[in-house]
This record gives sequence, C-alpha cells and structure tokens, in this order.
Amino acid sequence: MMMIDHQLARLRAHHRNIQRYRNLLQTSLTELEREFIEKRLTEEQSNLEGLAPLIPLRPAAR
Repeated sequence: MMMIDHQLARLRAHHRNIQRYRNLLQTSLTELEREFIEKRLTEEQSNLEGLAPLIPLRPAAR
C-alpha cells in the first residue's frame, strides 16, 4: 500500500506542475521563457502518462 501512496503523490505532483505550467503559458513571457515552460510541460505530461498506468484503479481486496 505504501508504494501506491508514493505513486499517487508523484501523480499529484506532476498534475500540479502541469497546471502551473499551463497557467504560466497564459501570461506574458519572452520567447525563451515560453520555450522553457513548453519543454517542462511536455516532460511533466510524459512523466504523468508513464506513471498513470502503474497505479491500480481500485485497491486489491484483502
């Protein structure tokens, strides 16, 4: 169960980062800043997509 908790915490962190980067993209940025944030957004989305299938939808019955 502890491993699932750790994975869920990572999933939430990636989701928060994605939201933060999306919000930043709505602001005035230099081209360099925009490129950096878009790169980080892509990395976070990739990490999220890689982690999500590893988390079971329902806890195993005991």
